[in-house]
Amino acid sequence: MQGYQKGGSVISEAAAKPRLNYPKTILTGFGFMATSIAWAIYDPYITKILKKFLTESPLVTQWSQRVGNVDFLARYIASQGENAFAGGAFTLVPLFIGIIMTFDNIFGVVFQPIFGKLSDRCYTRLGKRRPFVLIGAPISAALFALIPWMRTLPAVMACVILFVFVMSLWRAPVVALMPDLTPPALRSDGNAVINLMGGLGGIVGMSSGALVTALLAASLGIAKDELDEFRTFPYVFLVGSAVMVIGALVLLFFVKEKDSRLLSTELLASRNEAERRAADKQARAQEKAARKGMKLSPKERTSLLFMLAGLFFLFCGTNAITTFFALFAEELLHVNTARAGILIAIISICGAAAALPAGWMGRKFGRKKTILAGLGLFLATFAVFFAALISVTRANDLTIGGFVALNAANPAAPAIEAIMRVLNLFIYPVLVVAGAASMMITVNTLPLVLDIGGLERVGTFTGYYYTATFSAQIAAPITYGFFRMFSGSYISLFYYSPIALAAALIMILFVRHGEAKAQEIQEEVPSIA
Repeated sequence: MQGYQKGGSVISEAAAKPRLNYPKTILTGFGFMATSIAWAIYDPYITKILKKFLTESPLVTQWSQRVGNVDFLARYIASQGENAFAGGAFTLVPLFIGIIMTFDNIFGVVFQPIFGKLSDRCYTRLGKRRPFVLIGAPISAALFALIPWMRTLPAVMACVILFVFVMSLWRAPVVALMPDLTPPALRSDGNAVINLMGGLGGIVGMSSGALVTALLAASLGIAKDELDEFRTFPYVFLVGSAVMVIGALVLLFFVKEKDSRLLSTELLASRNEAERRAADKQARAQEKAARKGMKLSPKERTSLLFMLAGLFFLFCGTNAITTFFALFAEELLHVNTARAGILIAIISICGAAAALPAGWMGRKFGRKKTILAGLGLFLATFAVFFAALISVTRANDLTIGGFVALNAANPAAPAIEAIMRVLNLFIYPVLVVAGAASMMITVNTLPLVLDIGGLERVGTFTGYYYTATFSAQIAAPITYGFFRMFSGSYISLFYYSPIALAAALIMILFVRHGEAKAQEIQEEVPSIA
């Protein structure tokens, strides 16, 4: 790579005029794709495995019998879309499933900042981030593949807990790899590519069940609907494990991370072990002292706190939508789960299509402006759909409350059917706009947080980012569950989510740092390969 001298350092042409290397960034994205496929499989399949073992547990049955008369608890479980009276008797199974499914978010809040910070201080020949991926990904893959083979609830729980812990070990480092290898001015573009790769992993994960079912049914010579779905689980989890290992291998062989050892080449090659140890100790002490001096200014700290608060409210709003959309669609739009899945997929597809333009917008107009524009569009979709709902209910001589009551009592009423025809048609453009708006936000939030922290603390600030987002994903189902319990209908999503998104917009208005100017020159920007 050619370059020129400045202050004794070589400044590359690529750094002087930053241009994203898309093929190499795609290779880096294999790490994020590996985590995405795991979670795409984890959520729907683990809930079914847990439901089976918890339902068969005598201890859970005994506890359920003891608290069966607690009306408040039954109503709360119902607000989560679960039947607390399966088989005619009260059961705590849905509540326990909900608690266990928060483990990955809890572990993320606790451990990802720790491992992100540790990766900033990792000094190896393979770099700072790759050692975490190369250790964590194979172990995660092995634990993931073991889960459907477990035959007792304690064994399942042991595998699940170990899996979510090891995933938290390498998630922040693998996400920090792209910013490490990308000039600050291009991190929005790079994050767009990474999100595309993550979306691809999610698609593979969501479709793996259907593919495995079709192949296994064909090999056994039976119809797909005659196949016990639990027989397919080991193969579905194996697909996820294989992709995790492939992602780690791609990072090992095709992504070149800078040697992060602090010693010079001459000292590393020296055969004098005592001299190497002394020099390494001195270099680490100097590095530690330098890090202590890299404190955020009061204004930068204020921007960081407002940005993290904005992320918390943002994910509270969006997580409620993704978690409860199927229930909303069933109650308000009269569509089944499969159709609701297609509707929510529209958001993902449109988001993927908008990823690269969203990265370009962040670079061209600024990350903060693009995020605020995305939030504004998101809020507009709520406002427009709600306005359409008010208009069509009034046209049928109903209020919103009257519509909800009639819909629950007589969903086949002519007025309800007329309203459904309009809403089912109108939902499509709303979802298209929402998908594009969500990607305008997602692509630019992480780069903004990272640029507040600076080049030397990418892992640490990646951990901060996930602390905020995972905290929201723990809080959102719980808080909206109570909101829904007292509102009595999933139409309350149109109150809860806009309030959370508006709070996010207000928080981000106070962010004053985190932009990267296109003319910035990065010294010694490491190449991806």
